[in-house]
Amino acid sequence: MAKIEVNGARLAYDEAGSGSPVVLVHAGIADRRMWRAQVPALAERHRVIVPELRGYGESELPPSPFAHHDDLVGLLDALGIERAALVGCSLGGRVAVDTALAYPDRISALALFGAPVSGNEWSEETERLWDELVGEVDPEDFAASATGEVRFWVVGPTRQPADVDPELIRFAEEMDQRALAAEQALSAIDVDELDPPAIERLGELRMPVLVGTGADDLADIRRLADRIAAEAPQGVRMPDVPDAAHLLPLERPAPVNAALLAFLP
Repeated sequence: MAKIEVNGARLAYDEAGSGSPVVLVHAGIADRRMWRAQVPALAERHRVIVPELRGYGESELPPSPFAHHDDLVGLLDALGIERAALVGCSLGGRVAVDTALAYPDRISALALFGAPVSGNEWSEETERLWDELVGEVDPEDFAASATGEVRFWVVGPTRQPADVDPELIRFAEEMDQRALAAEQALSAIDVDELDPPAIERLGELRMPVLVGTGADDLADIRRLADRIAAEAPQGVRMPDVPDAAHLLPLERPAPVNAALLAFLP
């Protein structure tokens, strides 16, 4: 792990391999460790950069306004990278899309797994599922909150916890407890959003775009993946990966790695 100054904050990141640059951007319920199965596979032919977003993991959170998409390009600048492919999961996918829209000349390709996009609104169905699977939890109780969020996102609405590898659940809950602390700290900082947001700008994504989801992820996420792939001029929709939910790269690395190696420039 290394740290580098980006827009007034020191961001933590891992780096491996050489070749065309690829940046892996973690989910909001995780940190850079979620990419542990992708790094060795991609590093055989790529320079792989795995940052933690500002405030998450071991990255700092100075009390000044910022935007995650500005930080990603600031990271490229700090590392001397002119253009890179971005691979994002969940929140990381949202940040990757915003970055590609804000800085289209800097991004060579996008690969998105379980990605929402800025400006998208959740359906009533998803809101009901959240109430059913997570419910009212003390926001100060990170352990209880992580248990509920992992049930919602990592197990997913169509499976039971007994259907999922218990080690995956344990690891996801441990990462999410750290992420919840990050989100609490971030709530006190002005985080700038892309304006206008991405949901009505998907046709501006002119670079190649690969979109994938787990078959057990939220219906909203799978519908959004269809929309991104349909509206991005070079969008490609992967078939849904069976027996996987929101943290697809962590839960089912083999099909994700194969797709990325075939797709990335």
